[in-house]
Amino acid sequence: MWSTPPLSMTPAETAARITQLLGCCQNTISSGKACRSPNYSKSLCPQSVPRPATLMAAAPVRQRCGSGGPRSQLPPCYFEGYLEKRGPKEKASRRLWTCLCGNSLYFFNNAKDAHYVEKLDLSGFVSLKDDSSRDRNLEAARLILRMKDGETKFTAPNLEARELWKGFLYSVIDLNVPSSLTLLPGQFQMLKEVVEKERTRRRTRNPGRAPPSPLSVPLVGEIPPCFRPVSRTEAEVLLERHPDCGNMLLRPGRDGCSLAVTTRQDLNGSVFRHYRVTQRDQGGYVIDVENPIPCATLHDVIDALVEKTAGTLQPFLLEEPYEENITYVSANDENGEKILHTAPSSPLPRVPALPPKQDRWCTSPLSRSPAADRRILTSPVPASPTNPMRRLILSPSPLTQTLNDELKLTLEKRKTGQD
Repeated sequence: MWSTPPLSMTPAETAARITQLLGCCQNTISSGKACRSPNYSKSLCPQSVPRPATLMAAAPVRQRCGSGGPRSQLPPCYFEGYLEKRGPKEKASRRLWTCLCGNSLYFFNNAKDAHYVEKLDLSGFVSLKDDSSRDRNLEAARLILRMKDGETKFTAPNLEARELWKGFLYSVIDLNVPSSLTLLPGQFQMLKEVVEKERTRRRTRNPGRAPPSPLSVPLVGEIPPCFRPVSRTEAEVLLERHPDCGNMLLRPGRDGCSLAVTTRQDLNGSVFRHYRVTQRDQGGYVIDVENPIPCATLHDVIDALVEKTAGTLQPFLLEEPYEENITYVSANDENGEKILHTAPSSPLPRVPALPPKQDRWCTSPLSRSPAADRRILTSPVPASPTNPMRRLILSPSPLTQTLNDELKLTLEKRKTGQD
């Protein structure tokens, strides 16, 4: 059965194309095989005409809600289209109509079905990465969605559709618009709208919770140096990009009301694990695992994980570089152009030292002239009045006493002569 022409064609173009197809492919219609005529363009072959579902997979479309069916009860649909899916326990891929509704993926046999056949909750998300393996369709693009219970492989019809799926998935999972994808400005604007809608939906569903933002995490006490205000995906990228700086970091939780610890280890590739850390009402924290581990502080949380793994997990400490020279920006007086300058690295001139203050017990100017006496008077002395060293320094030396006596006699003789 033939696929209909693309929806973007005008009625006249559609009629002309159908006529051309009928004239060139009569044998193809009867035999069901692809046309082998050298004058026949592959792009006109009925088997190669793009299907409307494939075209719709490259852009967000309106939600098709069946009346009275389960689809009408699903969360709002942000993106949908055909994907080839192969789960962790499946041996072959299946082409399913996939809808991103809220924080889950719903799979239908076709676009008009009212009942979904599978559901994939994204709350167990671990990572999302491209799959470079080739497909029989050279235009197809693959990606791997890693969850806590295994990997699910998807095949999008083309690269643009894969980038859009990644953008919508990251936006719904992290509630942030990813900036590392190759998308158009209008597509980034669509992702921003999806983030706002999903935040509003979660806030309405859980009115008692704070908005899911990394900044709303209530940190109490001293923060460990391995804390990073990043999302789950950014934490994995940091740990994988800097393996020598540690393999465990503390970050805000996705719900905005808890914390999480992200770890990375090597086992035929990167293996990431995420542990929730919640704050107790009576104080302290607890690591939410099968047997909860209570901790008094966040430092104890990190120490407990290091101890439980016999030192295999180590805190992530990224030594960020510092500038070695002082730089500043100044504008040129002639053309106003701003230039970055480097301050001179020569040491600044030293300020001349002030002369020592005259001690109150030295009444004669001659007592300040000898260098030895100046060193003795300026030396530090304990403040105790009973200290023998203080009494020794305060007592005048014999030389000083002799000079003072001679000076007094000279002054008295001059005074007598004047009289």
